[in-house]
Amino acid sequence: MTAAEPVTAPTDRDGLLRRAIDLRAARRVPEALSVLDRLQALHPRFSRAFQERGHCHVVLGDAPSALTALGEAVRLNPSLPASWDMLEQLHRMRGEVQAADGAAQRLAMLKRLPPEIVAADSLSADGDLEQAEAAIQALLKRDGPSAGALRLLARIRQAAGAPDEAAALLAEVLKTAPDYEAARFDYAMILLQDQKARKARDEAERLLKRAPDQRAYLKLFAAACVALGDHEPVIDLYARLLEGAAATGAETADLRLWRANALKVTGRLEEAVVDYRAALAARPDYGVAWFSLANLKLHDFSEEDVGRMRAAAARPDLPEMDRVYLAFALGKALEDRAHYEASWRWYARGNGMRASLGRYRPEVAEACAVRTARAFSAEVFAERADWGAPDADPIFVVGLPRSGSTLIEQILASHSRVEGTQELTEIGRYAGELCGCDPDCGLPVRPEALLQMSADEARALGERFLIETRTYRREGRPLFIDKMPNNFWHVGLIHLILPRATIIDVRREPMACCFSNLKQLFGTTNQEFTYEVDHIARYYRSYLDLMRHWEEVLPGRVLRVSYEDLVEDLEGGVRRMLAHCGLDFEPTCLDFHQTRRSIRTPSSEQVRRPISRDSLAQWRNYEPWLQPLRDALGDALVRYRD
Repeated sequence: MTAAEPVTAPTDRDGLLRRAIDLRAARRVPEALSVLDRLQALHPRFSRAFQERGHCHVVLGDAPSALTALGEAVRLNPSLPASWDMLEQLHRMRGEVQAADGAAQRLAMLKRLPPEIVAADSLSADGDLEQAEAAIQALLKRDGPSAGALRLLARIRQAAGAPDEAAALLAEVLKTAPDYEAARFDYAMILLQDQKARKARDEAERLLKRAPDQRAYLKLFAAACVALGDHEPVIDLYARLLEGAAATGAETADLRLWRANALKVTGRLEEAVVDYRAALAARPDYGVAWFSLANLKLHDFSEEDVGRMRAAAARPDLPEMDRVYLAFALGKALEDRAHYEASWRWYARGNGMRASLGRYRPEVAEACAVRTARAFSAEVFAERADWGAPDADPIFVVGLPRSGSTLIEQILASHSRVEGTQELTEIGRYAGELCGCDPDCGLPVRPEALLQMSADEARALGERFLIETRTYRREGRPLFIDKMPNNFWHVGLIHLILPRATIIDVRREPMACCFSNLKQLFGTTNQEFTYEVDHIARYYRSYLDLMRHWEEVLPGRVLRVSYEDLVEDLEGGVRRMLAHCGLDFEPTCLDFHQTRRSIRTPSSEQVRRPISRDSLAQWRNYEPWLQPLRDALGDALVRYRD
């Protein structure tokens, strides 16, 4: 290549990093920093880019900027010896003895570890999982198993999307090293993420016996309590943690938010608002706190609030999910002001951003509905008529999100013989275990695999459900509610393993239901079909198809409740539901809004008020922008009543 020929600029992550290093070595530091700007725009959590930025600022003699960059590098990736070395030198040069000693201790600790462990941990932090695992496997092959190496391998397998393998590795570690607290903490976190909250809390309690004031263990315990629906204890626990936190910053904002969530769930709304506001005082651009205030449904934002949200949403460096949260919060704030066109623009923006982060594929759901209907014929159920556990304890409330399921649950839980729990995940987990689980949509891959169960296995699975859900039942009432709406996919499984369970399908007019989903932001990866007009419309159509099939092969098995009919005739609808559940009428079910209990769904505050017709036609305020939804729903606009 001649000197006149241009150098092709790399575009991959490691190529950009090498280019920046080469430019710094050539003393072309401003150009190196420009390359790092591009690199960090593409890979904002790449620790070695921050480390290289620190090197560049050292060359420029800019110690404060170097410290900032290196501090971010080790925050993202604590296993960077070069960063700790530079941090120690810079702090000593500035006379910051305590910070220098801390960096020196971290560097010394890394030097005591096998190089393969340090390399694997560093690679894992930057997402280079294959290389990280190769380094650990080489160490294990050379030196044999060790608790530290196996723990790191478990973390790598967890990051690679294999939580069961990770949990098995950590369980083995804890058999030989039961006092290895870091491994037990990792194990408990995997249990919690795998929705095994009871076991996670047990592990947290074991850790707290050894270190009762360890903040990470206290947060783990609190998170497990929340997952179990046990919100009262965490209110004081978070207050205790706040006593040791700084007045501002990310940790304080998180603790305030978590405490506010618990207060909201338990019905202490005014206190919840105070803590949400305190979270925003600690971190003014905290998108999830703004959204949480909007998600109360009954909270009014001031003009100043709207201005602050707009300003935060306009920040170019705002994390993507904060931007999503703010879009939905602004949509709600402007809706409350009857600024519907502007409100819709924010809802549409939030949906667009959130959809771009998801992996939902509508064709997977449609194929699942077809395969499920094909697998479960009337003959299949007739041949298995006497299968399953005989208990009649569960009441399953199914349907689509935002269809009125929380209202149904609150009405039924106001009966003296019925306990409300939460949206339980057990049935979906069983379906995944037996049928495989689509990685993008979470739906069964082979629903026909359920037919391979024997009578004994069906009964055992029903009994397993009753045992595993016992932890959510605290009031000793004969019946309890599982209101996971997605269980409409699993009516066949429910009938096979719990043939005497009650199933209620709550159905809402499609335009109202779909619009309500489009303006609702759900947590984590839940309900990812709700962020595009075409997706929610196709999902609603698949829901109608499958519910019609269940009615054909199991006539009368599922009680359909129309949300609109219930609003127009509350007592008639309540009597009909109670009769279907085999329960006598109780007037308290009509005064459901006076029932005090924990409610975790977005409708929590709405069902603490008397029933209202206001929600029936809210979507019409947005009718000028909903023609694509109407077109996508097609004949579902009529046949939802069939």
